[in-house]
Amino acid sequence: MITLYFASSNKHKFLEFRRMLEDLVNLRWLQVEYLEPQSDDLAEVAITSALWLSKYFPEPFFLEDAGLFIKALDGFPGPYSSYIFNSLRNDGILKLMSGIEERKAVFSSIIALYVRNSIITFEGRVAGYIAEEKKRGGWGFDPIFIPEGSNGLAFGELGEDKDRFSHRGRSAGELRKFLMAKGNYLKTMSGSQREKGE
Repeated sequence: MITLYFASSNKHKFLEFRRMLEDLVNLRWLQVEYLEPQSDDLAEVAITSALWLSKYFPEPFFLEDAGLFIKALDGFPGPYSSYIFNSLRNDGILKLMSGIEERKAVFSSIIALYVRNSIITFEGRVAGYIAEEKKRGGWGFDPIFIPEGSNGLAFGELGEDKDRFSHRGRSAGELRKFLMAKGNYLKTMSGSQREKGE
């Protein structure tokens, strides 16, 4: 089984990815803060962050950038979702949406995989809508985002079943396809792993 690192300061993200990939890779948490440029493009943020981190960490790793795009708010908070969540929390978003009937939203996830001086990206998107009130469970915007096909349940109410619906589950699915197709190549993708005979 190959070893792959997930770079993030967010333990919740690591646990989700480990759950989705543990049968395929030995996923280790690289608990680190890294440069995140200001951009309206999630892919640009993820790629730039991975390139910056690769200067300090040469082993194969991936990181992820995600955003909640609310139609009635012209795509806000988008790529700034983490910052906005820390500032406004779910209650602040619900206050902004007070009295608004149009509640459609999209959650998007971009994975940037660094291997052998290359960056490969994988995207996952899920459509849904913003709840009228905060639900229970989950983390981040999980209590207020209801994905299509979930019978009205928010991410936070789905438990591990969230993986079947979520943007992160879909980007991880694309990464999984790549890892399965390139398994032999990835087994020799780093010097340290070759020395360990992995």
